[in-house]
Amino acid sequence: MVTGASSGIGLAAAVALACRGDQVVLVGRDPARLQAAGDRVREASGERPELFRADFAVLDDVRGLAERLRAAYDRIDVLANNAGAIVLEPLTTVDGFELSIQANHLAPFLLSNLLRDRIGRMVVTASGAHRSGALDPDDLNAPLRRYRPIQAYGTSKQANILFTAEAAQRWPDVGSYCFHPGVVRTRFGADSRIVALGMRIMPFRSPEKGAETLVWLAHQDPSRLVDGAYYADRRLRRPWPKAADPQLAARLWTASAKAVGIDA
Repeated sequence: MVTGASSGIGLAAAVALACRGDQVVLVGRDPARLQAAGDRVREASGERPELFRADFAVLDDVRGLAERLRAAYDRIDVLANNAGAIVLEPLTTVDGFELSIQANHLAPFLLSNLLRDRIGRMVVTASGAHRSGALDPDDLNAPLRRYRPIQAYGTSKQANILFTAEAAQRWPDVGSYCFHPGVVRTRFGADSRIVALGMRIMPFRSPEKGAETLVWLAHQDPSRLVDGAYYADRRLRRPWPKAADPQLAARLWTASAKAVGIDA
């Protein structure tokens, strides 16, 4: 199952996985783009994927998605937590959280916990942007007070890496891995003319190249992987210290569970 599968890395990964013969489930926010993504996967692989719509800016959507997935599948071999966005202005969701931290961390954290007993492996799309993160588990809305888009995004990516590491500790029967896809030409920042121009003229990676490590982590023999680790270009990497602090990871888990209303 691939979230954020309507475009970019998620769609590229879904196509690659389907062409390997995997049964692929696509999750996206926009119904029209999700349908188009399903058509592209079918054209490439010959099999039509299942489609599920959910908006990660609404936690009730995530809860409903989990219920529908549990009803449809007894097991999800790989959950690819790939959905995410760079938010260019300070926005608060209906649930009361800064949009970056909710869409990029709290929503996948909630979904993963609600599907925990069905998941065989979890792959999380993180980013080298975690270097700009300034995570405070006691104040997940801190970025709203002096909003900087890159720092807010980096904080959510820092949270992705910490979540992956802590999941490995708490869920030893679920292989948990995260990765940096490189700087990829996607729909990120599509509402900004400056960002959109940069995406066209700068030497960014293609979505297919960015998805390679996701696909590799989904299929790699777990004996050759390090549980809870961070990868880039199919190699083990060391994240910055602020994304490798086990005490911070544990605090984030407790704060995230409280934020989304589940038992830590």
